[in-house]
Amino acid sequence: MSRRRALDTAAAVRAGELSAIEVLEEHLGAIEAAEGDVHAFNLVLADAARARAEEIDRQVAAGSDPGPLAGVPVALKDNLCTRGVATTCSSRILEGWVPPYDATVVERLRRAGAVVVGKTNLDEFAMGSSTENSAFGPTRNPLDLSLVPGGSSGGSAAAVAAGFATLGLGSDTGGSIRQPAALCGVVGAKPTYGLVSRYGLVAFASSLDQIGPFAVDVPDAAALLEVIAGHDPRDSTSLNAPAPSMLDGLSMGVDGLRVGVVSEMLEGVEPAAAAAVQDAAEALARVGARPDKASVPAAIYGLSAYYLIAPAEASSNLARYDGVRYGLRVDAPDVTAMFARTRAAGFGAEVKRRIMLGTYALSAGYYDAYYGRAQRVRTLIIRDFEEAYRSFDVLLAPTTPGPAFPLGAKVDDPLAMYMNDICTIPSNLAGHPAISVPWQAPGASLPVGVQVLAPALGEPVMFRVAAAIEALAPPRPEQGAGR
Repeated sequence: MSRRRALDTAAAVRAGELSAIEVLEEHLGAIEAAEGDVHAFNLVLADAARARAEEIDRQVAAGSDPGPLAGVPVALKDNLCTRGVATTCSSRILEGWVPPYDATVVERLRRAGAVVVGKTNLDEFAMGSSTENSAFGPTRNPLDLSLVPGGSSGGSAAAVAAGFATLGLGSDTGGSIRQPAALCGVVGAKPTYGLVSRYGLVAFASSLDQIGPFAVDVPDAAALLEVIAGHDPRDSTSLNAPAPSMLDGLSMGVDGLRVGVVSEMLEGVEPAAAAAVQDAAEALARVGARPDKASVPAAIYGLSAYYLIAPAEASSNLARYDGVRYGLRVDAPDVTAMFARTRAAGFGAEVKRRIMLGTYALSAGYYDAYYGRAQRVRTLIIRDFEEAYRSFDVLLAPTTPGPAFPLGAKVDDPLAMYMNDICTIPSNLAGHPAISVPWQAPGASLPVGVQVLAPALGEPVMFRVAAAIEALAPPRPEQGAGR
């Protein structure tokens, strides 16, 4: 199918030039044709989506404006609560659980006129970098079905890349939007911590988690972020300030902007990933930007700090899954045995590994040595970013160490899998925004991602630079499921 852009689709639906049901049927046709190979979804909501699209068409016929995303099909990561629809986090332990409420981002999507087409596959509880840790089987990369789509939001990235949905939502704790966006050749953004409400997002690591957009291009990603951003009193970490405009400055260009290429994030990555960043910096220089070398020295410790902080928070957050209140329950002679059997049967290997890591890091006698020290490293990373942003408006880095890798290649080597997030984790620890833009060099078989990093609430300049990189990137072949 020829890909429709979200902004173009919404404008045509609002003007009555295109029906929402027609747009939806195109996407459902793409799902029917290729979802069996890709497995982007845990659940396709075809009937509910048709009812929603018909409602939007009725609103347009009556002279009402359904909203800025009128008729646009959106795929939701299956850790976002949806009222009356199962939310599994791709885990057996949430078997049978149907939320009685919508996540704030889901409410905002519906108010904007979007059509939810389904809930997408993910690494269980968002713990993974390849979407191979799902209890419901792996998702495959639509660019090459033998490769991973990245993770943990691999289902949403694959759904957008395959044309199953125009837009997608994912969550990003250590790179789980940007990394699969890079591997699938789409745009993915992590906003400033607190810019988007986490209410209704099933928690992994509460001081790191953020919800953000997937899209085929930068303007669509900016439009989706504008819809979901803004204060929410139901989230105590939500920023109590108006969200900045993401779309207004996209055409301003980059003349005079100071762009720092982060030296530490070029170390140890594959040549294709490093070359993409250097090529992007040179291209920006040709249109007036001022690129130079930048340094964030403490970023090299980001991976180590993250894999103490995130599992520690996860061990606390996941304690609620005990077989008592909801989800899976494995009966046993006493309560203690029921807890143990339920968690043993309900959680997969990677989730158990991280719970144990986190519990150990928080245990008596080890808290200061591990969790406390990791938090001090986090402070160093924040300070080093602050210093870099005194000299630069934005920073550039690879999104991932390289392009997509084969299914099964790293599942037995947790450290090798964790290394996939080495370039994305520092922004999560700092709470800063970052976006991945596809870059596919001529002759290369797969894209990589160029990552644009910005200071807190620096989304407007981040999107400006991302739009320029997108316009300057080498032309890419038309892609679809199985190509």
